[in-house]
Amino acid sequence: MTNQVVLTQAEKRALRRRVYSNDPGLSVVHPDAAGIDIGCNEHYVAVTPGRDSEPVKSFGCFTADLEQMADWLHSCGVKSIVMQSTGFYWIPVYDLLEKHGFEVWLVNARETRNPPGRKSDVQESQWLLKLHTYGLLRPSFRPSEQIREVRTYWRTRGNYVRQATTAIQHMQKALTEMNLRLTTVLSDISGVTGMRIIRAIVAGERDPHRLAAFRDKAVKASVEQIVRSLEGTWKSDQLDILELAVGDLDHIEAQLGKLDKKMAQAMAAAPSAPVQPLAPGGKKKKRNRKKASTYEPAFGLEAELKRLAGVDLTAIDGVHVMTVQTVFAETGFDMSPWANEHRFVSWLGLAPCNDVSGGKVLRKRTKKVVSRLATALRIAATTLLRSNTYLGAQYRRLRARLGPPKGITAMAAKLARLIYRMLKYGHHYVDKGMEHYEQNYKAQQLRRLNATAKANGFALVPLHSTLNPLQNSTT
Repeated sequence: MTNQVVLTQAEKRALRRRVYSNDPGLSVVHPDAAGIDIGCNEHYVAVTPGRDSEPVKSFGCFTADLEQMADWLHSCGVKSIVMQSTGFYWIPVYDLLEKHGFEVWLVNARETRNPPGRKSDVQESQWLLKLHTYGLLRPSFRPSEQIREVRTYWRTRGNYVRQATTAIQHMQKALTEMNLRLTTVLSDISGVTGMRIIRAIVAGERDPHRLAAFRDKAVKASVEQIVRSLEGTWKSDQLDILELAVGDLDHIEAQLGKLDKKMAQAMAAAPSAPVQPLAPGGKKKKRNRKKASTYEPAFGLEAELKRLAGVDLTAIDGVHVMTVQTVFAETGFDMSPWANEHRFVSWLGLAPCNDVSGGKVLRKRTKKVVSRLATALRIAATTLLRSNTYLGAQYRRLRARLGPPKGITAMAAKLARLIYRMLKYGHHYVDKGMEHYEQNYKAQQLRRLNATAKANGFALVPLHSTLNPLQNSTT
């Protein structure tokens, strides 16, 4: 039996540096490669010298020009193409080249920063070609065409919802300038009662008592309170603005209805995932679910998402059906592009990115990533502040220890890990309760205190001999 040599961390780092210096590893990974510098009006394409008398060519942005580009790349024997994500000008180029059978890599411009002096479009395309040839680039994630279709509808829908919010704000401003304090007695003027009253005002009604008669039975404010709030100054200019805002809101709601139909058709065409059975003894948690927003899709979104995922992601506390829809629209429910949950969390920009120099961590912060899914998970994390659940107790502990910003990010990363596990392995989420978390945390603290006391030659003694909280944690 031979003796195994154990190297220290410093010796391992020195060995790696010596190996890398002797063999830089710059072997050709993609021999049949091309690099494209995407522009607004023209695109510069570079291939390996020797494949054509003119290794760098410029092509226009029209479809006929892109077809010529694809034919030229085929004639050069190119199989793999790399391009940067420049604005949204890369999308038609990517789609057309993908249809022509090329392996197209979309890379982050942050990872292809050029050395000083490389500023021209020609040199940019050649630099991309060189990096891709030696395998120094990583492709960005892009979902399937079916998911991209749903994502387009979902993102456009989000823009319309923001426009609806702006229209409601214009309505509130017009009412306030006329001293119609409807927002004081109603929690939401875009609700049933508020819109009935506003539409009656636009139609010409000015009598507060007749307007208050539109009050819904579910409204907490009394008729007298609504009457007092509707005694104001009727300004013609603000009435015109109010009418325009109502028209804008009606148009936006009509557009949302069209988008919901298109999105429902696109999701219905997606294949169903196998339904994962509950573990023995597992029980579904009963919830009285409320709409997260007035503009939640009208079709059966929750049931459709369960069909596509095979598991109920809304069982995770804080994760609403709108958050699950964002997961589906941004990544789909296939987690195979990420090897593990740590890669998924890092891709979302929710994992700390440590700057290390000289063996010391200089800064601990997350990467600057623009991700709609990460934003949705952060919003979901904030809803756990007053939740009497396991995740709620954990979030409050993280928030107290790290502060609100870092605590929200840490909790969003936790939610991302849970979503990944459920989609990847078909697990079901079971809430263990706030009491379970508090007991585990208390036992952890006691074990830590006991270990510290033992290391310093002391022993912890309970205050009351009848209640011994250390009986399960002493060593």
